[in-house]
Amino acid sequence: WSVSRHPNYFFEWIVWWGFCIFNLGSQGGWISFYCVALMFLFLYYLTGIPFSEKMSLKSKGEAYLKYQQTTSAFVPWFRKS
Repeated sequence: WSVSRHPNYFFEWIVWWGFCIFNLGSQGGWISFYCVALMFLFLYYLTGIPFSEKMSLKSKGEAYLKYQQTTSAFVPWFRKS
């Protein structure tokens, strides 16, 4: 949680990449790239992160706002100073 605010969503997305790669061996498997993209859109823009961020800001207030400014939202990465 110190390198990503939503590591659970990120690693769920990684699982979808696994499904996509596994599916490439089948006929029409390239279509699964659309599933990965769609899952990213849902997690990052529609249902996952926006809802979680709104609820966390509401419950934790200023402390969460500081956490948002220093920690990556999705991809695990180094903290900003």
